[in-house]
Amino acid sequence: MKTNKEAFRDYLQLEKKYSLHTVNAYLGDISFFEMFNQSQFEQENIEQVHYGQIRSWIVSLVDQGVSNVSVNRKMASLRAFYKFLLKTKQIEVNPMLKHKALKTPKIVQIPFSEKELVDLMEEVSSPIGFEEIRDKLVVELFYATGIRRAELISLMVSNVDLSSGVIKVLGKRNKERIIPVLPVVLGQFELYLKERSSLEKIVDQNYFFISRKGLKLSESFVYRLINSYFSRVSEKVKKSPHVLRHTFATHLLNNGADLNSVKELLGHSSLASTQVYTHNSLAELKKVYGDAHPRNK
Repeated sequence: MKTNKEAFRDYLQLEKKYSLHTVNAYLGDISFFEMFNQSQFEQENIEQVHYGQIRSWIVSLVDQGVSNVSVNRKMASLRAFYKFLLKTKQIEVNPMLKHKALKTPKIVQIPFSEKELVDLMEEVSSPIGFEEIRDKLVVELFYATGIRRAELISLMVSNVDLSSGVIKVLGKRNKERIIPVLPVVLGQFELYLKERSSLEKIVDQNYFFISRKGLKLSESFVYRLINSYFSRVSEKVKKSPHVLRHTFATHLLNNGADLNSVKELLGHSSLASTQVYTHNSLAELKKVYGDAHPRNK
């Protein structure tokens, strides 16, 4: 017989199609609550808790200095777990039913400016050797397509179609999408593949982006790469692959792309997710409006 946690894990992986990283995060939060419940209430069965016990955990987390964002993430894990138990008739009442998330400050992602991108591309315009050519292509691909870090890392050689000028990526919940690649970037693909083929040994043959040792790139490596490159041209505090994704969306919207097209390119399931990128394009629109309207002269 499977435990409720094991059944929940299978539900997340097989039905919801969440990534292993996400599944482990959910299960980790539930395990932490189990330990808290055992130590504070001497109760091992968290299927039978009431909201007061959950509220005690929230207070404990806040007292330990855990941020409201992190607390809300843990509560989201519990909410999903109890919703699953209710759905599978393991419980009759969801203890999270009346829970309200803690207030969190809105964090506005500041994209790179078009000038910063131009400056960086000029600085890395003549890469030499496998690693420089690969690194430039990583930067170019993030900005040209808006793909996520995990999507870039898991990009397969077989999913790069240079003749059609597209790549196929595996997004969240294992959703595939086709993304067009700019002609200027396709040239970088060809240059990289030529250098890649000259490596002595390739361990992870199927992965498009690899290290000099022929291994699939790690998430931390890609983060450090982007941070290092943009430190040359930007003084922004946050310099990451996600900021580049944000920059991609913002620059498209600033230059007239419609929201639905940007949504499809980003792989969002709803427009609500894409609309977070519109605040910068709105600022640009206000500037153009203010500069152009006769009443503002």
